[in-house]
Amino acid sequence: MAARDSAAFAEFVGARSGALFRAAYLMVGDHGLAEDLLQEALTKTYVAWPRLRDVSSAEAYTRKTIVTTAISWRRRRSFHERPTDVLPDTAVPDPGEAVTTHASMVAQLRTLPPRQRAAIVLRYYEDLSEAQTAEVMGCSVGTVKAQVSTGLGRLRDRSGANLDTAPLDDEAVNS
Repeated sequence: MAARDSAAFAEFVGARSGALFRAAYLMVGDHGLAEDLLQEALTKTYVAWPRLRDVSSAEAYTRKTIVTTAISWRRRRSFHERPTDVLPDTAVPDPGEAVTTHASMVAQLRTLPPRQRAAIVLRYYEDLSEAQTAEVMGCSVGTVKAQVSTGLGRLRDRSGANLDTAPLDDEAVNS
């Protein structure tokens, strides 16, 4: 890769890695896994960088890579295993209602199948249009609508919350 391409890639990573990390976190629900997912997606983007016709499409390419990689990880049996050295003896006290509500929503989001989760994250957290979401997911707009509708229905059934007011803000995701 040419030096100017490396500089352009480094500039892209510096400018967009925060937003891409938040999307990755919402896909997998774990900070460590989100870091790994983002790293893998950025590695794939770096390899594809010379082939990208328009550098402005790099974010869309990386976002699509995050989605497809998260879905493929989810299909592996080992994804559900979480090793730990020490089991906690007591529960951590509740720091606030907003954090609790957010954690509950993220936990409920993680129970959805990967494509429903991806559609909801891209549509409502990343604020992409249905057409943009369909492009990132590699499916039709109708499929996005169906995935979002089914996913939101399941979230409503499980949580009983009004999903229009439930927090999924940047501060809670980064905490």
